Amino acid sequence: MTNPLLGENFNTPFGTAPFQQIKEAHYLPAMQQAIQEGLADVDAITANSAAPTFSNVIEALENSGEKVERIASIFFNLNSAETNDELQKLAREISPLLTNYGNDIKLNQALFKKVQAVWQQRESLGLAADESLLLEKTYKSFTRNGANLPEAEKAALRKIDEQLAQHSLQFGENLLAATNDYQLFCTEAEVEGLPPQVKETAAEE
Repeated sequence: MTNPLLGENFNTPFGTAPFQQIKEAHYLPAMQQAIQEGLADVDAITANSAAPTFSNVIEALENSGEKVERIASIFFNLNSAETNDELQKLAREISPLLTNYGNDIKLNQALFKKVQAVWQQRESLGLAADESLLLEKTYKSFTRNGANLPEAEKAALRKIDEQLAQHSLQFGENLLAATNDYQLFCTEAEVEGLPPQVKETAAEE
């Protein structure tokens, strides 16, 4: 069975997601494969024996994992807008995968050394404004996500991130359930002045 989430491009107007073709069973295997491909992109960057440059490190990293971002965007937008029990179950499986994927990149010491090498020579690279901004955001995203921590503390950070991801997901589910269960009861006096047909519709609902 072809997984519509794994195509290079969506054959739809404006490249929009083909929701009519996507089944719930497509999301998890698509995300697992996309993560493998994204990590392979990172491995290619770290394995490159050439001197680190903006092109072969920062640009290459920016262009890696495109499928992961696309699938995650589609899935979590759908989960937020029109969720169900199966989508929530999938979210509890997919969320830890994405957390680990992010940490496998941001806590990758070999990759960080290459990013750091480019950052240290930033003044002499002659970068355009948008390139300088991308370099700065990339470097800071590594340092702020623990790239400089000792290995033992990196392991502890991974566990904390996994817990945060699960708690955030649970909070979202609880909030949605509470919103769906909410009811407002009004007395006649409180709705005085509303058109009769509005009150009749509200009473029926």
